[in-house]
Amino acid sequence: MKAKGSAFEREVVTFLHDHGHPYAERHYGAGRPEDVGDIDGIVGWTIECKAHKAMNLAGWSDEAEHERQHGRQRFSAVIAKRRNKPVAQSYVVMSLETFARLLADDEVN
Repeated sequence: MKAKGSAFEREVVTFLHDHGHPYAERHYGAGRPEDVGDIDGIVGWTIECKAHKAMNLAGWSDEAEHERQHGRQRFSAVIAKRRNKPVAQSYVVMSLETFARLLADDEVN
């Protein structure tokens, strides 16, 4: 399972590079007590990638939020792979609170 997760993280990084985020890269050291997410280089964000057969949105969102606090980022999100779909059709999951803060920031700029 770890190999599938690593492969998905690499796919996400490639997708982000191809869509205007040249500094995106994989975070190494996942699973440490001070884990800060799976993708680095997206300013203000903790991103957790998941490529599991069964969805655990609540648990994954809690994990991303916990890691956001470690990394002291403003936002957290989970990128969840959809089975038998390309990376571009993955889901991005965040709490309503995060979504509202994101919208508020967008209105200010």
